[in-house]
Amino acid sequence: MRVFPAVDILGGVCVQLVQGKRENRTAYGTPLENARRWISEGA
Repeated sequence: MRVFPAVDILGGVCVQLVQGKRENRTAYGTPLENARRWISEGA
């Protein structure tokens, strides 16, 4: 099975939007940082 992550990017940073609202977000670093982490974890 292949899994394709859905990633929200806001201002060049990966974010999780709470109920789709920009003002309610958690940042998770840059897309490049996250892609490298996923690759190192075997994605």
